[in-house]
Amino acid sequence: MVKSNKMNWKSILLIAGIISIASPLFAGGPWPQARGNGYFKLYQWWTVFDQHYTDTGELDPNVTTGVFNTSLYAEYGLTDRFTGILNAPLFSRNYMNNLISSTTGETLVEGEAINSIGDIDLGIKYGLTKPGSKFPVAATLILGIPSGQTAGGSQENLQTGDGEFNQFIRVDAGTSFKIGKQTNAYTSLYTGFNNRGNDFSEEVRFGLEAGAGLLNSKLWLIGRLDVVESLKNGATAATVNSTSIFANNTEFSSYSLEAAYYITPKIGVSASVAAAFRGEIIAAAPSYSVGVFLDLKK
Repeated sequence: MVKSNKMNWKSILLIAGIISIASPLFAGGPWPQARGNGYFKLYQWWTVFDQHYTDTGELDPNVTTGVFNTSLYAEYGLTDRFTGILNAPLFSRNYMNNLISSTTGETLVEGEAINSIGDIDLGIKYGLTKPGSKFPVAATLILGIPSGQTAGGSQENLQTGDGEFNQFIRVDAGTSFKIGKQTNAYTSLYTGFNNRGNDFSEEVRFGLEAGAGLLNSKLWLIGRLDVVESLKNGATAATVNSTSIFANNTEFSSYSLEAAYYITPKIGVSASVAAAFRGEIIAAAPSYSVGVFLDLKK
């Protein structure tokens, strides 16, 4: 619970981009799944924050807000070069605590919550280089389906989706190698363009990833760096309902760390943490994720 002497709902900002930071990296970098192989992950993602980055990059307090997503992520090899992708928040919960006056102790606004599905991502990845290439390159198209709830609560400022259909096109390149004689490792980078609808600004995205398999590749440690730059060519935040959990004209630089452990050759568990170290109109708090996965290529 956060105390405040005034109500400023327009300062309660969170963006879809922060959710994508903690989600599995779409399409697994530049490596398509082989035909009939797949990767399936059921995971819980959440963040709780009481401050955010403003549109000038400064920190500002807000009423304590939380978002919880239970999601299914899947990759499946349609051919050796085409991989189908799904990221579906099957259950999404967005809540706000009571807004309390710091001078009188009076409850200015009662806390509320909504439960729904979230925005679903559907995609296809194509290997531009032949399977087994030392330096693979792949192109991916991700379609953001506006399946979440866009207005909930008495003030209609709770959401599980942004209400816009977007198309994210990205190119990944990378390589795998060994550290010493036994440790498998890889590194990859990507760049992409996110075309958004409903008066949201387009975005340029890029990032890199590196991972290493320890304990005979039973334990994978992965680090990621992601950057989102808004073209700021859409409507202003005020006209796109910035009082929701999804805002416009957002930018951030973030890191994430993930550990994945194979309990059996096919089944494993994972945990990750992500946070933005630079942002505009974005939550200033880490997000977390835990999950269980099935890896059919093992």
